[in-house]
Amino acid sequence: MRQPVRYRLRVRGQLGPQWSSWFEGLDVEAVPGGDTTLTGSLPDQAALHGLLARVRDIGLTLISVETLDQEEVAE
Repeated sequence: MRQPVRYRLRVRGQLGPQWSSWFEGLDVEAVPGGDTTLTGSLPDQAALHGLLARVRDIGLTLISVETLDQEEVAE
């Protein structure tokens, strides 16, 4: 059985933490420069594609998607 994978997505636009439930419980953090990061674990690729569809559905511009190593998770 596969372990969940931690991801960090960066999108253009400022979203507050209240968006966390919309984005499958990921941590939502506004960052300087007008962007937002979405960080958290997803169980599989299907969940990642579902999350990307949500980003698209509300009209956000996707800047990046990255997987996080265990060392980055502790940051």
